[in-house]
Amino acid sequence: MEINPGVFKSRDIRGIYPLELNEDASFKIGQAFVAKTGSSKIVIGRDMRISSPELFEALAKGITSQGADVFSIGQVPTECLYFATVNYGYDAGIMITASHNPKEYNGFKMFKRVNSGLDFVRGKDLSEFIKDYPENMQGRGKIEVIDAWEGYIKHIFSFVKPEKIAPFKIVVDAGNGMAGKAIEKIKDMLACQINCINSEPDGSFPAHPSNPLEKGASKQISEEVVRNGADMGFIFDGDADRIYLIDEKGNFLQGDTTLLFIAKHLLKEHPGKAIVYNLICSKAVPEFVSKWGGIPIKTAVGVVELKKAMEDQDGILGGELSGHYLFKQNYCMDSGFISFLILLEIISESGLKVSEIAKEFSPYYKSAEINFTLKDKNKKLDKIKKKYSSGEQDFLDGITVDYGDWWFNLRPSQTEPLLRLTIEAGTKKLLEEKKKELSSAIKD
Repeated sequence: MEINPGVFKSRDIRGIYPLELNEDASFKIGQAFVAKTGSSKIVIGRDMRISSPELFEALAKGITSQGADVFSIGQVPTECLYFATVNYGYDAGIMITASHNPKEYNGFKMFKRVNSGLDFVRGKDLSEFIKDYPENMQGRGKIEVIDAWEGYIKHIFSFVKPEKIAPFKIVVDAGNGMAGKAIEKIKDMLACQINCINSEPDGSFPAHPSNPLEKGASKQISEEVVRNGADMGFIFDGDADRIYLIDEKGNFLQGDTTLLFIAKHLLKEHPGKAIVYNLICSKAVPEFVSKWGGIPIKTAVGVVELKKAMEDQDGILGGELSGHYLFKQNYCMDSGFISFLILLEIISESGLKVSEIAKEFSPYYKSAEINFTLKDKNKKLDKIKKKYSSGEQDFLDGITVDYGDWWFNLRPSQTEPLLRLTIEAGTKKLLEEKKKELSSAIKD
């Protein structure tokens, strides 16, 4: 059986179930993972996607057929898988999830433990190990079920002092993802009044798309925050590794603005440290980080790139426009719930409303990311490169062109057949003008 080569992404494995990624493919991926990593003890978590139980069974069979043992932690946020892999002494970990992708998708995020941290096992690298493997001569490995929740919750609370968190009125939109299970376990540990909507894990995503950035996905929570007179809201993606903040007026804060909330706080505790951000974040990020005495480090888009830069530059924090926030003391990995708790502590200590804090960090006008489905992404990138050759260009990830009073980035998605456009300008009028101009040029 041949596996569709398109599922092996630069960072992980993702595909439509069962057309591109099914039980047979999962079995072979399990075998290949053991061959690639040499692991004998592998912990597996999964999200709430409808196909996750079937993919787990097949993946576990592939792993155990090679003599390795599987330790199942069940339905958990992806960050719980990070914690269990490192802290319980397993050789490697696999999370069955397609993160924020539409319901038809599923996939694997894969890691190998290295000392007290994690290294990514990239999908494109694993593809080279896909073949027919004989049954292990010493016998099959075992499958054991364990509970990682207690240790994981202690870990995320180690980043804050819960007694400092004010008794806020909060709305949380779990998006029918894994955030609902986590909120249920931690809500009594906080003085806050938490109203969790779409809390039941459901891989069909009945309320709205798993990606909070999709059009209309945040409409419900924005309305709930205003209707309930809440102090703020939070919305998570499917596997809860991405988080977005909603202010008391129901406004959706972009991920780079929220990054600055956390960066200012951590630079007070760790002065002079590096803050890593990706190239589609607002130029306000490096400006404020420098102002606060930190070292801004720019990377391509993706958690893999941020993690590497944090490790190379001794970064204390990494963040993306997509709502991923990585912490040095979390193995330089992302965590929606560490971010959630730290933000509550920051806002508590400030004594200000969320909108008042955000106003300071938003001196420019930025569009939400605009996606274009195109047959020939590279041809279109070449066309835009030539059309905007008068600006300062760089090619760290796609093409970025800077004209001083405005800039844009156009890059290919690593997980979907899309070109993604980000634009920022000094005025709202200029932003709208350039958004219309570029959208027309890309569609033409």
